[in-house]
Formats: sequence, C-alpha cells, structure tokens
Amino acid sequence: MLDFDFLCGRETPSVAGIINPGSDGFQKLFFGQEEIAIPVHPTIEAASNAHPTADVFINFASFRSAAASSMSALKQPTIRVVAIIAEGVPESDAKQLISYARANNKVIIGPATVGGIQAGAFKIGDTAGTIDNIIQCKLYRPGSVGFVSKSGGMSNEMYNTIARVTDGIYEGIAIGGDVFPGSTLSDHILRFNNIPQVKMMVVLGELGGKDEYSLVEALKQGKVQKPVVAWGAKSGGELESAQAKNEALRDAGAVVPTSYEALETAIKETFDKLVEDGKISPVHEITPPPIPEDLKTAIKSGKVRAPTHIISTISDDRGEEPCYAGVPMSTIIEQGYGVGDVISLLWFKRSLPRYCTQFIEICIMLCADHGPCVSGAHNSIVTARAGKDLVSSLVSGLLTIGPRFGGAIDDAARYFKDAYDRGLTPYEFVEGMKKKGIRVPGIGHRIKSRDNRDKRVQLLQKYAHTHFPSVKYMEYAVQVETYTLSKANNLVLNVDGAIGSLFLDLLSGSGMFSKQEIDEIVEIGYLNGLFVLARSIGLIGHTFDQKRLKQPLYRHPWEDVLYTK
Repeated sequence: MLDFDFLCGRETPSVAGIINPGSDGFQKLFFGQEEIAIPVHPTIEAASNAHPTADVFINFASFRSAAASSMSALKQPTIRVVAIIAEGVPESDAKQLISYARANNKVIIGPATVGGIQAGAFKIGDTAGTIDNIIQCKLYRPGSVGFVSKSGGMSNEMYNTIARVTDGIYEGIAIGGDVFPGSTLSDHILRFNNIPQVKMMVVLGELGGKDEYSLVEALKQGKVQKPVVAWGAKSGGELESAQAKNEALRDAGAVVPTSYEALETAIKETFDKLVEDGKISPVHEITPPPIPEDLKTAIKSGKVRAPTHIISTISDDRGEEPCYAGVPMSTIIEQGYGVGDVISLLWFKRSLPRYCTQFIEICIMLCADHGPCVSGAHNSIVTARAGKDLVSSLVSGLLTIGPRFGGAIDDAARYFKDAYDRGLTPYEFVEGMKKKGIRVPGIGHRIKSRDNRDKRVQLLQKYAHTHFPSVKYMEYAVQVETYTLSKANNLVLNVDGAIGSLFLDLLSGSGMFSKQEIDEIVEIGYLNGLFVLARSIGLIGHTFDQKRLKQPLYRHPWEDVLYTK
C-alpha cells in the first residue's frame, strides 16, 4: 500500500495507523526511499481518536474475529468504509454487519475481498497484485473507467485488459466472493454513476448468486446514465445461468458481448465511442517514480553488496542448532561439557584440556562470594533493600569491581608476566614498582597474613602443582610474596595474584596459545572477566537473600560516621 502511495506521487502515506490489539508504539516501514514510523494502536477506538480524518478501516483479522472487530470499526463515527479481507465469515455475522452498515450510511467491502483501488490515489489491501502489474495496468494515475467485480483474481486480469484498450481505471472494487457481500455490484455502479471522473463502467460477475439482477433493476429504472459494459457468470438455476443474466443485462441497456473473449473488444468500442463524442479527453501520461528495491531482495538477486555491521567469531545461531565456536549444542550436552568447557569455547574459541576447564570452574567456585561485607555484596544488598529489581541490584555490585576490589587479576598477571619475562628478581620488581608509586597487584590482604593464609590461594596452588605441566609464573609470584612478607606481615599473595599467575601458567603451559595471543588475553581483560562472572553468582544470591528476608530500606547508622568540619 505504501509503495503504491509512493508510485502515485503522494507526499504523505495513505496509511494513518496500524491496530495491533494489546500493542502500541510505532512500526518502521519504507515510504519510497524514506523510512517512516507508522503509529501502532492497541484498540480501534484509540486509533480512531488519534486519526480523526482516517475514514477507511481495513480488517486483516481471521474469520473468527473479523466480525466483532468490523462491528467495532463501524461504530466509530469517523469510519465510513470497512474492508473485510477474511473468507468464511459466518453468514449470520455478515448479515448483521450489512444491516448495521446500511442503517448508518456506511459501506462494507467484503467479506473475502482483496480490496479496492483508486488509481493515482490509494489502494486497499492486496488488490492489483505486484508493483510491476500495477505499472503495466497504469494504476499510478487515474483513468476514466469504474470497475467492479466479485472476484479478486479476475479483477487483476481486468485491470490489465482495461488498461490495454482504454485510458485505464479510475476506481476498481472487488466486492468479495462470499454469499453475502457487504455491498453489491449495483451499489458501486450507482456510486460510480455519481463520480464525474468516471465516464464508463465495467462489471464482471462470478459463479454464484444473482447479484447481476440488482444491476438490471437499476438500469431499467434509469438510475445509471453512463455506459455499462457487463458480463454475467453462471450459477445454479436457469434464472442464474450466464446466458439468462447476460440477456437481462443486455435488455436493460448494458453493453454485453457475445462471449467473455469478446469482452475486451466491447470495452474498447464503448471507450472509443466516448472519445469520439468528446466525453473523454486524452489522459496526460506520466512516468511513475521507480520503487527502491529492498536491500534483502537486491542482495539476494546479486544486484548490490552491503557491508555487515557486526562480526561474530564465537557463536552461530543460523543452523538447526546453535554452535559455540563451531561445536553444536547437542555435542556440548551429549559429551558432558561443563561450564569451564563452554567458557573455553566462547572466550578462547577452542576446546581446552580438561585440567584447564576444571581450573576455570574452580576459580568460579572460589570467587563466587566473599561474604556480605565486601563492597560489591554491600552495594547489591543496599540496592535490593531499596526495592530495586535483580538486574539493578546485580549491576550496583558489579560496578564496584576495579583496581581495589576484585579487578586486580589482569594487573597481577600483567605485572608478574612482565617482570618474569624480563628476568627481574623479586627485589628489583617490588622496589621498581615502589619507585613508580604502584602497589604490586595480587599482593596484600586486609585480613589474611603470614600466619593466616587464604585457603583459596592454597587450594589453587595445590591443584596447579598436581595438574599443570608448568607453574613458573606461580613460583615467581611466591618468590615475590616471600620478599614482600619481609616488609609487612599482611603482604601475602592474595586470590587475585594466585589466579593471575596461574592463568599465565595455564595459557603458556597448555601449548594452545601463542605469545601474542597470551599478551592479548591479558591486555583485553579476560582474567577480570572470570571474577565478574564468578562474583555475579554471589551478588545474585545476596539480592535474593535480602528479598526473601523482606529486609527494609537500609540506612547507615550515625555512630558509624565521623561528622567533622
């Protein structure tokens, strides 16, 4: 419909709004080359109020709900025409709609209609077929012929026929093939008779019904003054045979050919006579603007190439099942992959050995939580008690992760690796950092000390000694710890330092990463990602805990604040 608007040279779309029950907002669509937003409304009433000048309602609902929604539309004071696309609307419902429409001076097109078209103006529904057919039928500008038919499929054929032998359609309507159409052939012929731009009419009946006889009566009563070319279709009894219908139409004054094949000639002769009599002036031909081709269609046909906007190398959801780094989901489940294996695929794009993925899982378990007093948990608890949702509470805790809380794993790995690779002694490394005014990441703890070691560090070291082929970076970190403990009792290797140094041993000892890849992993922030992933488990737990306990809004106690000038 919007493409037809553009083809006709409309400056604004004919579609005012879309009704999608239960939804609202906007739907993006193309109007020529310009992308526009068409308002979406949840109800017919809301749409009618928002667009008081829109007077046609096109109902694409199924036959189950078309009657109720059509009646609702008919009851809107701004709606004059309702087109019902669905086939099979119950006859009792159709009769009720027709009765209400006639009593309130409104028009129903359908049920079972493909719609209608006013050439050069707008079209209702899918009538007239493809854009190529519309251009071939010259429907982008008005002609002089009013056309009405029961059949939607035959309408498209007749538009083409009429365009070949006349100046084209002014308006065309398919009233619908159901037994009880909302409007009749004669209704539209009488309407065309009162439209000055329509100089002649073409009527095409269809199998079934006696609708042509209502037109016969209108012609006999002199209600139609313009030429009518008509062809009736066979139905049931003798009265409804094509021959009987056509004889009645001919006797009433319509131009009726001897056969359907002669219909085109009859239309041409009638049109030529009107031109000869000066009742039709030649139409000024125009060249319609080309409709821009959709990008997907153009790409598929090989006409254009377009750059992608996102690159993804870790997963693919286009096939029968999602794949992580090329490994199908079914393989992951059937072969018993764990969380560490999934991380190795999505983060490192390869399947790491089991001792590596198990180490990742151990890190996640050990770092999942460290009690309610650390800054991240405290933030999540306070946010949850403020009544915020899970995501807000989680994010408030995650935002505290940084150089002072949980975010030192990458820095620990970075500095330990640089010092070891350059051959610095622990003394040279620590004193050099001191001169730069930088604390050694991964060293120091607020609670743990030489005599109260962090159990998590010990567990990680024990696992690495048992399973890793090499622990050179961890051993270097322990040597650094030995030197720092000579300065202060709490300058122990903490869990950040343990994970950072051991991850270097994992990357280098596995033989699956180049030196450049290891440097990139450390630089990008992969290792802090482990802490973020792990600690999310605990932060979510604290959020659920506070909500389960129905804890009130948190207020910090006065006695815990130093008020000073």
